[in-house]
Amino acid sequence: MADKGYANPDVLVSTDWVAAHLNDDNVRLLESNEDVLLYDTGHIPGAQKIDWQEDLNDAIVRDYVGQQQFQGLMERLGISNDTTVVFYGDKSNWWATYAFWVFQLFGHTNAKVMDGGRQKWTDEGRDLTTDASSYPAASYSAPARNDAAIRSLRDEVLDHQQAGLPLVDVRSPAEFSGELLHMADYPQEGSLRGGHIAGARNVPWARAANDDGTFKTADELRAIYEDEQGLSGSDNIVAYCRIGERSSHSWFVLTYLLGYGNVRNYDGSWTEWGNAVGLPIER
Repeated sequence: MADKGYANPDVLVSTDWVAAHLNDDNVRLLESNEDVLLYDTGHIPGAQKIDWQEDLNDAIVRDYVGQQQFQGLMERLGISNDTTVVFYGDKSNWWATYAFWVFQLFGHTNAKVMDGGRQKWTDEGRDLTTDASSYPAASYSAPARNDAAIRSLRDEVLDHQQAGLPLVDVRSPAEFSGELLHMADYPQEGSLRGGHIAGARNVPWARAANDDGTFKTADELRAIYEDEQGLSGSDNIVAYCRIGERSSHSWFVLTYLLGYGNVRNYDGSWTEWGNAVGLPIER
């Protein structure tokens, strides 16, 4: 990955690297997909499933799991504090980066993403299995969840917006304009109002990915975010989408691949902002 010019090339691993580490006791592969049933149709041998709804989100409150729940998840997956976790998934790793982001809320920094995700692995004709993957329970010590550095809540976003600081809306242009409430071909539900947060810039998340699901080079990414949008690594940036999953992909790109030091993900995103009374919306 060093030849692509990334600020933190070690955060990505290739399909070759994964194939060479399938039997590494200190590596756990985690597959996270938009389609939570996809894993069961075939997955990389040894990979375990992260269900973004059941494993990462609280069942009652619209929030993420807490310290004890995360610790239990890691122990069940056979992950200790020093285990290297490698995420991959469908749709150019959009949900894999979401899971990666949630893991960072608990400080599990020994984490990587397989460049190209499921698509590249299958396009290369590599083995898949439907065999269940499990490991002996591990011991894990989870810290309290630390949202401050990489997550923004509604009132923080409002303060950010009123201060005129950069907001990056990573949804499709039709969602940004208010024509759609979700991507095309999805149910148009979840918000009472369409549009975008006043002052936001539209940079669709998928522009950062190549056709094979891999990330574009650092130069190509800078052309999008810096040459087109005028952003810089010193900016204080909030990214958002509809529920925070697509914006986690852009957060990953800006934070790890371009090395921006202050990027937060607003996971409440448009389903919260578009339903809230009195918040500033543009179309």
